[in-house]
Amino acid sequence: MELLLSVLNTVSGWVWGVPTLALILLVGIWLTVIIRGVSITRIPFAFVQLIKGRSANGEGTVAPFSALMMSLSATIGTGNIAGVATAIGLGGPGALFWMWCSALFGMATKYAEAVCAVHYREKNAEGKHVGGPMYYIKNGLGKRWLWLAACFAFFGSIAGFGIGNMVQANSVADSLADAFGVNRVITAFVLMILVGAVIWGGVTRIATVAKKLVPLMALSYLVAGVIVLGANFAEIPAAIALVFKSAFSPVAAQGGFAGAAVALAIEKGIARGVFSNEAGLGSAPIAHAAAATDSPVRQGTIAMLGTFIDTLIVCSITGLAIIVSGVWTGTEQGAAMSQAAFNSVLPYGDKIVSVALVLFAFTTIIGWSYYGERCVEYLFGRGAIRIFRYAWVVAIPVGVMLKLEVVWIIADILNGLMALPNLVALLLLSGVVAKLTREFYASNKVEKAADK
Repeated sequence: MELLLSVLNTVSGWVWGVPTLALILLVGIWLTVIIRGVSITRIPFAFVQLIKGRSANGEGTVAPFSALMMSLSATIGTGNIAGVATAIGLGGPGALFWMWCSALFGMATKYAEAVCAVHYREKNAEGKHVGGPMYYIKNGLGKRWLWLAACFAFFGSIAGFGIGNMVQANSVADSLADAFGVNRVITAFVLMILVGAVIWGGVTRIATVAKKLVPLMALSYLVAGVIVLGANFAEIPAAIALVFKSAFSPVAAQGGFAGAAVALAIEKGIARGVFSNEAGLGSAPIAHAAAATDSPVRQGTIAMLGTFIDTLIVCSITGLAIIVSGVWTGTEQGAAMSQAAFNSVLPYGDKIVSVALVLFAFTTIIGWSYYGERCVEYLFGRGAIRIFRYAWVVAIPVGVMLKLEVVWIIADILNGLMALPNLVALLLLSGVVAKLTREFYASNKVEKAADK
């Protein structure tokens, strides 16, 4: 086992090393430039489209708003609580700055992913719209790239069982056991029933649950976080200054913090940012391909809000709460650090974070199930979906009961292998994204949409 872990850690370090993280960041920068910064300048327009997107506006399976909620259901997860704390615990407060940077450029990546997903989507045997990296590779790059589409679908169909299922189920069980003493067997049983009830209803039921649960859980967590920041209001300016200073200069050891160089802050900030918002991974466009929209660009502007909400809002609240409360210099790590930050102000703050972690993880399980289904459908056809769903539900108790060091590492490797085909496709299709963007805004559709 030790040899296996050593080999897997080496492979994971290569897959998620500096070259991959640099590629993700550079692709985001390139896309931001080629679409002339609309992923940043059009944020207000994106929120307008999100509000209007509560109802269908064109061909598709679910409303544009529901598509974003499906995406966020899989995106907002343990990374927003444990991931942020891990980044700060290892890289110092400056890691939060580099998370922000990855998110700003990641918004362009999410935008391009959704534009391509809608533009190149297909209808399956049931007449429902399906899409994602495997489809925009297939339909956008041609037959000679089919191997790349198959690679993405293969890695995506397996990766979900790790990062989107067993790891999340294990986090739910740990959180409920630590905070409320809930038996892990009970957690596994209840989680199987709840997840099964949702995913067997297909994309419509997943979208319905996500539409109702995601806004509620995110807003509740944000309110609790704002209360923590409010109680430490006088410390916020100094905390923000520390974030910027630590992003460009080493942080000395203090308290339980071992100190961190700038390179470590950059590495952990970008890595945890990508883990949290999934920009470049290729997962979110699978959800956005189902949107009932009249324009790939319109859905792209809605999709980029996924990164904005996940990292620039939710992760920022967590990170600033950790810094202003001072717990980042303590001995706690991971989710325990976030719990300590909330517990410093709120009665039962640790339990509030535990409940948030449970809800975030649950929605991640149902969101990633849809991603896995589409990948399996692409590879093996509709008939394989039933088998996939059974396997998905059965994997939950496995995740709850096992120690997941190996699963974590394998999931990390497969996620990286998912990202590479997607990033190659985005680079090759960036000209199409830029063309569709120019045509959309040149045709005055923005003004027309505002008048509707």
